[in-house]
This record gives sequence, C-alpha cells and structure tokens, in this order.
Amino acid sequence: MSKTLHHGLLILRLLSEHPRGLTITDVAERIGVHRTVAHRLVRTLEAHQLCRRDGQRRIVLGTGLVTLAEPVEQDLRALARPVLDELAEATRATAHLLVREGTQDMRALMVVEPRGALAHVSFRPGQTHSIQQGSGGLALLAGGPYRDGERPEVTEARAKGYAVTMGEVIPAVIGVSAAVPSHRGEATTSIGVSVFEPEGIDDLGRTVVEAAKRLGNLLT
Repeated sequence: MSKTLHHGLLILRLLSEHPRGLTITDVAERIGVHRTVAHRLVRTLEAHQLCRRDGQRRIVLGTGLVTLAEPVEQDLRALARPVLDELAEATRATAHLLVREGTQDMRALMVVEPRGALAHVSFRPGQTHSIQQGSGGLALLAGGPYRDGERPEVTEARAKGYAVTMGEVIPAVIGVSAAVPSHRGEATTSIGVSVFEPEGIDDLGRTVVEAAKRLGNLLT
C-alpha cells in the first residue's frame, strides 16, 4: 500500500468530517504525520482542486471532488431522484437512498428534504455507518435468510418488508427503510425516510415499500 496515497485519502476523509475546515497542524496531528509532510500532501491535493484554503486559511474540500463524484452511480441517482422527491413530499419527511459499501457499511448516496416542511431531519450525502445500525442496513440484512443472533429488528423487518430503528444513526430520529428489489442477486440499495415522531409508522412503512418497488422496477 502506498503510504503517500493513503495519507492523502485520509486527509480527504478527514475534511469531509470537518466542513468548517482544519489547519495544517490539525491535519498533521489527526493523520499522524509531521507538519511538513501534511503541508506537502495538502499542496498536492490543492493542485488537483481536491481541497482549498478558505478566507481564514483553513483547509476545506475543493470543487474538484464534484467532478470526480458526478459519474458515481449516475444511472441509479438519475432514476432514484423522482422517486425520492415524491416520497419526501408524500411523507413530509427527509427521504434517503443508501447503498451497501463492502460487507459492513452503508453509505448515504442521496438525501432529499421535503419542501416547505416546518421541521425535518437534515444530513449530508456521503455519510457512512455500519450495516448493523440504522433502518437502511437492517432492511438489507432482512433480505437474507435468518441468522443466529440476528437483531430482533431484522427478523421483524423480514416479516413486514421494512425496517424501523430509532436514534441509531442520528440521535432521537426514527428511520423507516425498505430494500430496493434487485433482479441481479442480493439487494444492495435501500430507500427510506427519517422522522421525529413515531406516529403512523406502519403507514410510513407501506409508503416506503411502494417507493422501493417503484425504484426496483425502474432499475430492471
């Protein structure tokens, strides 16, 4: 493994977790390198527009990342956008599309907030969490056979067709998700909503399942 490339990627991940930016000293300390090394790494990333200095000379992510990210799951995002828009407006809740990353993680690929809602959950695309946490991951796990020791929420999701969790990814927020049916093997994508109130969860679940089916049909 290339140490230089590894440290450069660590910097990008670090900056994604600190949208207000970091100093060179912060970067050096957090990735465990000398300040001079961190400076060279940042200069290289700056040359490729992957990071930049803000008005306070703090290092933040650069616009070059947008160009790199654009082709990622482009077809999936294009097909999912109208489904997520409709789901967000129908439920007056934040809708999200999560994809399985590797064997243990889920990544938020798209997040759509409802227009005009008095209050709604807000989080950024790109965030990752364990597949064992949150309704999106549990919905995918429910698509497989029963496993000894699996969480009761997974067993329940297998029976209902959708998973429900509370406060596992965002404190005090309820997630309701369903796996997007796949005709090419095991499902790797889930669609869902995030809400504050537990009322009407069964109705939300059925609405999410229908959205997942629509997206699955579009992907065939």
